[in-house]
Amino acid sequence: MVRVRFAPSPTGYLHIGSARTALFNWLYARHNKGAFIIRIEDTDKERSKPEYLDEILASLKWLFMEWDGELSFQSQRFDIYKKYANILVEKGLAYLEGPAIIFKVEKSKKVAFLDMIRGTVEFSTDEIKDQVLMKSDGTPTYNFACVVDDHEMQITHVIRGDDHISNTPKQVMLYEALGLALPKFAHIPLILSKDGGRMSKRHGATSIFEYKNMGFLPEALANYLSLMGWAPGNDVEILPIEEVVKLFDVKDVNKTGAIFDMDKLSWINGQYIKNMAPDELARRSEEYLRSKNVIDDKFDRPRWREISAAYRERTRTLEDLVSVYRIFFSDEVEYDEKAVEKYLNKPNSKNIITRCKSAIEAGDKFDKVSIEEAYRRLADELKVKAAELIHPTRVAISGRTIGAGLFDMMELLGREKVSKRLSKFC
Repeated sequence: MVRVRFAPSPTGYLHIGSARTALFNWLYARHNKGAFIIRIEDTDKERSKPEYLDEILASLKWLFMEWDGELSFQSQRFDIYKKYANILVEKGLAYLEGPAIIFKVEKSKKVAFLDMIRGTVEFSTDEIKDQVLMKSDGTPTYNFACVVDDHEMQITHVIRGDDHISNTPKQVMLYEALGLALPKFAHIPLILSKDGGRMSKRHGATSIFEYKNMGFLPEALANYLSLMGWAPGNDVEILPIEEVVKLFDVKDVNKTGAIFDMDKLSWINGQYIKNMAPDELARRSEEYLRSKNVIDDKFDRPRWREISAAYRERTRTLEDLVSVYRIFFSDEVEYDEKAVEKYLNKPNSKNIITRCKSAIEAGDKFDKVSIEEAYRRLADELKVKAAELIHPTRVAISGRTIGAGLFDMMELLGREKVSKRLSKFC
């Protein structure tokens, strides 16, 4: 049975690159009906913190990556590492240097392994110095603990970032020295920024929960991460995680680095919002608004369902709906100064807004059909295009140049609020 592992170090939060590595492991396990194991590499006692671990695990769950079995902690396995290190000492393959145990690297040898993505990879042992197995303080080194743990946990496939590729020959030597079977290796190219360099916080290498706080949906982020270095073919970009599981194979991952594009992530997120059922969008956006302390106990849920549904096609993230909420439920409008200058500070702007206000106050009904008819009649009367009425009205009542259809927005705001906001520019 396929058994893979994700081995985070709780010395910081889960970032995009590590989340993509975890996802590829999880996808490979689920595709092959195997096991996805979590091993916590917490040998750095000073930097490892419970809050980091909690956030890492919560982020994995948020992105649908449930793991199999109990968590394993390296900090609880020092005796096991010491046992394996002593085996190498007894074989004459490692030596003591004070309390430290060091593996002897035989020179002028070739170390080769088959990578599922890159093919055969070869290193010379002349480039590798003797390897510390157990430090003088009794803690294991990364490469040694990895080998012991992957063997003990019966890991069949080691899928990790290609920044680890230089570690692999060191680990291969240890497997061979201990007489252990090698797992299969797959080294995933790193995620790059749009300029082709390594990811940084400026380019989007923030923690996963920061994306949650920015209003991204977990299904959209998981969809996007799955496409970072892998593709299902036929230019398909919107792919629910269940479909990715059916199609994913790590052997199909590209050899070149994947470019992280925040605009593309936002577009994918917008597609999920656009296609979300109104009740679901209302529920998810309400949760988000509450997390941002935007709404209180007087929240008008039925009305918000109508409003959020009207904005579905114009929304990229749940954060966009924060300003939408304020348009409809706040007495004060936040105006875009450039929009005001462009549409409300023209010589005839005051006259146009005054006429628009009169037109909507004169009608018996105040629904989108009646409002649109009134605007079309007024445009004909003034001998102007309807856009010359629509754009100034939108800015006057919402402060913005984009949003839901104007007449839908006006109906949802109500005649009294629309009239009051237009009055400011008459």
